[in-house]
Amino acid sequence: MSHGFALITGGTTGIGAAFARLLPESTNLLLVARNEERLSERRAELERSGRTVETVAADLSTREGRDKLLDKASECEIDLLINNAGAGRFARVLDNDPDDELATVELNVVAPTVLTRALLPGMIERARRDGRRCGLILVSSTTAFQPIPLLTTYSATKSFVLAYGEGLREETRRDPLDLLVLCPGATRTEFSERSGFDLGKLPGADDPMKVAREGLENLGHRTVHVVGMGTRAALTPFLIPRRIATTGAGAIMSILGKANRLKPRQM
Repeated sequence: MSHGFALITGGTTGIGAAFARLLPESTNLLLVARNEERLSERRAELERSGRTVETVAADLSTREGRDKLLDKASECEIDLLINNAGAGRFARVLDNDPDDELATVELNVVAPTVLTRALLPGMIERARRDGRRCGLILVSSTTAFQPIPLLTTYSATKSFVLAYGEGLREETRRDPLDLLVLCPGATRTEFSERSGFDLGKLPGADDPMKVAREGLENLGHRTVHVVGMGTRAALTPFLIPRRIATTGAGAIMSILGKANRLKPRQM
């Protein structure tokens, strides 16, 4: 990896923190998350002699938070953008708070769209100028491949990320850009606590370091990478009629939810 400055959203925990830990020390970091204390902890962990670690405490589900991050990013020559931050609620859409539904769409769809559109032109221009390549990782999910009842809004937003990344890859095929849509399955992260569904207890749940490592290894080699056992979930819509697959997914989520439901944390 030869990137000089990486921006990682949701960079204090889970997959985002794993990306930050795995990137070489020659890569400077700009980490964004809402929790200022955790940002300070991650900065102390990752900062080394010769490496800069910048942090921004911002809520990317708001315009103000996105503008705050872009102001800071303009001071850095970002050449690797990792759109990782995400959120969702485990419940029926009609049982979820409307503000939480909106925040899910803002964070999972609007934030990566705004950040990518704002930063990518400069990233590509600098890469072309310097005779190198820049990188973009969009963290989607195996839920992107079909509707997932009880995670309906979340899975729909991740479908957007998948389609957005695939379309953008084709549009930028002649540019010095490596683009990867990373699709993890169940992963042991704090998403479980925030969503109210303990993904970490599901059979085959992956470690965040494994997910991030596969993301970095596949950047520049393919457009979409499905992690581990999630490959089976990604194939389901192609093997079973969509209506049946959705009904089956809803039944499975209901059963799993009874065994793994948590009290959701505030987003």
